[in-house]
Amino acid sequence: MNIDLSSATLSRKITNFSGRVFGILRISLLLFFLFALLVRVGAQQKASNKIKLPEELREVSGLYIESPDRFWWHNDSSNPPILFQTDAQGNIREEICLDTWKNKDWEDITADDSGNIYIGDFGNNCNCRTDLRIYIYNQETEALATIEFTLEDQTLFPPDKKDQRFDLEAFFWHDGTLHLFSKNTLHGGDWVSTHYVLSESPGTQVAQVYESIVLPKRVVTGAAISADGKTVALVAYRFKMLLGFIPFSQASVFVFSEFEGSNYFQGNMKKKAIPPFFIATQYESIDFLDAQTVYVASERTLFIRPRAKKMKILP
Repeated sequence: MNIDLSSATLSRKITNFSGRVFGILRISLLLFFLFALLVRVGAQQKASNKIKLPEELREVSGLYIESPDRFWWHNDSSNPPILFQTDAQGNIREEICLDTWKNKDWEDITADDSGNIYIGDFGNNCNCRTDLRIYIYNQETEALATIEFTLEDQTLFPPDKKDQRFDLEAFFWHDGTLHLFSKNTLHGGDWVSTHYVLSESPGTQVAQVYESIVLPKRVVTGAAISADGKTVALVAYRFKMLLGFIPFSQASVFVFSEFEGSNYFQGNMKKKAIPPFFIATQYESIDFLDAQTVYVASERTLFIRPRAKKMKILP
């Protein structure tokens, strides 16, 4: 057998071999970087179990989850009228200043199927407001509109202390209707939450009483409905001073299912406790991530930054 071992032949063979090796390496590196990119994108889109919110959301009061990586938030009273949009880790992507309006006491946020975001400026701790409003902002057109309303069953502004159950901090949109849930007074009240309904149409309206429920030792601060309309969740808490000087709070999510129409309180109710922290925590907002899971968010308190926690509320 004749073997060609000339330097030219060896050089050509080595070059061809090296070319194949480098080709394989380039393909391997390309596949590696593509895989790393997919992992990173997946990590960005995956919702965290806990979200540490930025200082800009120190008094977060409303949450609307548009998608698993697109969260909308706002602060409550006396803060600028700004909507914040973050990713699933709490990083701010966008701020929308709605300076046509004032944040007198923004308490909750929801959205419909047409790109409209509804902002509830109806916080009413004193039970004395006669200017309750819901603002409507369209994401695509940036059109603005307002619903001005009163409550059907309130005639005194304010009523006697024992009858002060007309504060509002929770609502959601469903099938053309806005569903509002009242917050009873924390001290001396009867723990009743009233479910009111309003049309989604701008203009002046009267919120009609639909039903009510007693939630012992809890006042409602946030509400949400699942995308399929089959489950409603209310976040509610209590607050008191232990030994007269130690702030203490307990919070729960009340889950309603198997109801007919909008008779949520007539359905099956389950109470899911939110694990307490050693310092009082004020949970004010809630929304569904999927049919079984919600996020609940709390304001900044002593030594605790604003944050949101993922909870599984159904099997």
